[in-house]
Amino acid sequence: MATPPTPATAGDLTPELLGTAEWTDQMVAQAGIPMHDIPFVTIGGGMGSFVTVDYLRIYGVPTSQMRVLSNIDTPWQTYEFLTRCSQIPRPERIRSDSSSRPDNLWGFPSYALEEAWREKNIKHLIQVGFLEPIFEDYWTPRAGTVFRNLEREANRIGYWDMLIKGQVRMVRKRVGGGYFTIMNPPEGTSATKRVAFRSRFVHIAVGYPGLKYLPDLQEFRQKYGDFTHVVNAYEPHEHVYEFMKTRPGTVVVRGGGIVASRVLQRLFDDREKFNLQTQVIHIFRTFVTGSHGPHIWARRKGGDGWAYQGFNYPKSVWGGQLKAEMRKLEGEARRQKYKEMGGTNTPKRRRWQEQMKAGRAGGYYHPFQGIVERVEPTPDGRLVSHVRSNDGTIRQPVSDFIIDCTGLEADIAEHRIFADLLQYSGAYRNPVGRLEVERHFEVKNTASGNGALYASGSATLGGYFPGVDTFLGLQVAAQEIADDLAKRGFCRKMGPLRSTAQWFKWAFNKPV
Repeated sequence: MATPPTPATAGDLTPELLGTAEWTDQMVAQAGIPMHDIPFVTIGGGMGSFVTVDYLRIYGVPTSQMRVLSNIDTPWQTYEFLTRCSQIPRPERIRSDSSSRPDNLWGFPSYALEEAWREKNIKHLIQVGFLEPIFEDYWTPRAGTVFRNLEREANRIGYWDMLIKGQVRMVRKRVGGGYFTIMNPPEGTSATKRVAFRSRFVHIAVGYPGLKYLPDLQEFRQKYGDFTHVVNAYEPHEHVYEFMKTRPGTVVVRGGGIVASRVLQRLFDDREKFNLQTQVIHIFRTFVTGSHGPHIWARRKGGDGWAYQGFNYPKSVWGGQLKAEMRKLEGEARRQKYKEMGGTNTPKRRRWQEQMKAGRAGGYYHPFQGIVERVEPTPDGRLVSHVRSNDGTIRQPVSDFIIDCTGLEADIAEHRIFADLLQYSGAYRNPVGRLEVERHFEVKNTASGNGALYASGSATLGGYFPGVDTFLGLQVAAQEIADDLAKRGFCRKMGPLRSTAQWFKWAFNKPV
């Protein structure tokens, strides 16, 4: 018979639990961990969790049957933090289609129609309907429009009644079916260190596992303890722009995606607005000089170092040939297709194109290709980057700051929930190294009796649907999950009559 837990260990994970892939109710009870029964839990509390519970509420699932386990206060909190750090505050426009609305599963009215109505300005509709992308840039919504509508929908569906604050530690299979989700509640809110949610269905949408630093920059930060002069664009770095207002200086920007273009625009905007003398050195690892791609019918525009694309993925990913093709591919064939359509890209927007052209002509914007081998401090407290060009020559540009704009793509195993899933729950990696999921976003090889474990968001990139880390991608995943849950009897199927009735409730801001 197991030894009862002592006060020092009550309510915590025991060596038996930690080392066992499937838990019994008795094992959890003997550890002193209180159990809460809830049919469906979603872990993360960000955009992926929100969109999924939004669909399920509209499908007819009451709030009493679902819980959102999260360490953040609002579903848009992390996304807004990242957009703000990467120079997209609420008044600026994000990279998203007009009809991709995480607060509105029907996509109507579009963001363009809403902004046109609110601002009494028809130009938004003219741009979407007639001018983009040849005569105007692609129309995209303001960040503030997105966040305001998310708050409205959260209130409408009773999101706050489902939210439970805490830090999720792991998900393990339950003997007899379903899962245990272990959470650390906020300090002072529980008599035990851990609580367990016993559920038939679990959904994981924790976003990006973490920031990924380039090896030379990570080495610099660790070696010299300098987190001020070498920064990631996704972490707070307003001090860089404020410093450049105090005296002439040089900033190195690394990367060729949407965030790099936004950082450049901020530097150029400040230079113009405050009459600064800022010099910008832009290092591309891959310098694109023109159209490129594996096939003549699948080429991406490019030039001046950049690969250009209106949105994260080709539009056929959402409902055309590419979507149909991807659902059939396995293994190496799927990995190769991701390689063909992948790569860093950014939309070609007129504003910063003009700014870069002016910068090159004025001698204060210096783009070039190279691989940075190391970064070192100079005797006067600045930074020198040792950059090897394709021809083998070494450049050594000196700067006051380095802004790394290369992305959020840390390995999924760096997140402890995914690390535990890979070790104990039967989950495994897909052809590009992320979490392998079924076409309906159930994590492969993790079924537990009549229960199912789902995942959506960036952790599932490399699956049968490419655009998972976008608004529309999260909506596609949520619909697949909701339809699968309907087949399992957890909720009703969505028919045309219910869908129409629910849209009118959405339009008039009535509770589900």
